[in-house]
Amino acid sequence: MNNKAVIIGAGFGSLSCAVTLAAKGWKVTVLERQARPGGKLQRVTAQGYTFDRGPSTITMPHVFRSLYELAGAEMEEFVELYELEPRTRNVFADGHVVDLSGDSAFMREQIAAYSAHDADRYGEFMAEAELLYRLSEKQFLNRLLLSWKDKLSPPLVRDLLRVRPFLSLHSLLQRYFRHPHTLAMLGRYATYVGSSPYQSPAIFAMLGHVEAKLGVYGVKGGTYKLVEGLVALARRLGVEIVTETEVTAIAVAGGKAEGVETSRGFYPAQTVIAGGDVLSVSRLLLPESARRTMSNRKIAGYEPSLSGLVTLAGVKRKYRQLLHHTVFFPEQYEPEFTAIFGKRRPPQNPAVYVCYSGYSEPGMAPEDGSNLFILANAPYLDNGCDWSTETEVYGRRITDTLKGFGIGGLEQAEVLQRYTPQHIAADTLAHRGAIYGISSNSVRQTFFRPANRSREVQGLWYVGGTTHPGGGTPVVSLSGRLVGEHIAGGG
Repeated sequence: MNNKAVIIGAGFGSLSCAVTLAAKGWKVTVLERQARPGGKLQRVTAQGYTFDRGPSTITMPHVFRSLYELAGAEMEEFVELYELEPRTRNVFADGHVVDLSGDSAFMREQIAAYSAHDADRYGEFMAEAELLYRLSEKQFLNRLLLSWKDKLSPPLVRDLLRVRPFLSLHSLLQRYFRHPHTLAMLGRYATYVGSSPYQSPAIFAMLGHVEAKLGVYGVKGGTYKLVEGLVALARRLGVEIVTETEVTAIAVAGGKAEGVETSRGFYPAQTVIAGGDVLSVSRLLLPESARRTMSNRKIAGYEPSLSGLVTLAGVKRKYRQLLHHTVFFPEQYEPEFTAIFGKRRPPQNPAVYVCYSGYSEPGMAPEDGSNLFILANAPYLDNGCDWSTETEVYGRRITDTLKGFGIGGLEQAEVLQRYTPQHIAADTLAHRGAIYGISSNSVRQTFFRPANRSREVQGLWYVGGTTHPGGGTPVVSLSGRLVGEHIAGGG
């Protein structure tokens, strides 16, 4: 057997797959078009401020730990995590604040300040969230679904029905809660996979358990340290990581992968793993004859996930309102998703998320300064939204929203950079600038995502947020490990 693989891209799915294969004796080369590994997660430094441009809320640390254990190493040798308590601050338009906590009594006390009814039902909801997580962990997160036999197995179908696939997250929440604050705070979990709480299935209520009970974590030195840790581990195992190298085509002969053409020449391999967006890889790197199941028409049939407008602000002041993670909610939440998925326009009153890692680590910003990663959801790229003009308009709208919550002075920031859906598409080849691959706004796109194994090309595999098991940093990492284990096991 030829135990040699080429992996396209160096995001979390790719690095996880590389570590898994290398730990099992494979010779692995990772090719990344950007100057540094990390995919959508990159480090930005300017004038003493350090930012992580990309994923910032880290959950399910056991997923990352397992990769190090697989390689016979300890994660603490490479990266240090610390648990955040409270996990996230939720600030509402009327001034109420709920600091998400693992302490259920504290949660009920905070919720009772605006709704005694919702406080009373919180415990029941959390029990359901845990059940949904356990079912997801058992049937979806830790196994590949490579055939219809896998997807239609009686145990999976039984448990799929138990997670109420045709009930939306918002509808499930309404069975427990009445107040708009609680519905928005817990409905926001759909955005973790780039979707709408009013359309995505109820399964994502499990993230209530993931965050409150399994914990939300910071990474010492910034979230990019997770990338650096996996890169160091991969290289220790003999993985070759080549940056600033554009893959221009996947070579296919007789229905089999033969390697990849790149800006630096040809890399031969009978096993090719594509770590980028499945839709972009199919459209840009495969010949038409090798993508019957991913034709342009079928690609157009997938709804992309949310994108976002990111603002990196280095400000010479402190903000008492901010924790490590803070979310500011508008008076009404649903119009945001109507604008993004219905009209494909930036919303007028978006929820705004701020990651202030300097809250936990003062060294991430100069003394008396704040390093703010600010994210507001935005539509995927569409002809109706011109980001050459929309960036300033929407950026000012976000700044004004924060000012209304007391987070002012951003206009005088020492560092101010904006990162748009167009930048995301250009840097990472994300299909239509979507952050999370395809949305999970339907049963099909949630539970039956594009396959990890190509149907047309023997030896071609996919990892990342567009394929199974889905989006989000730990889940994308799981996809890489699952594929790596299957390939190394002779699959």
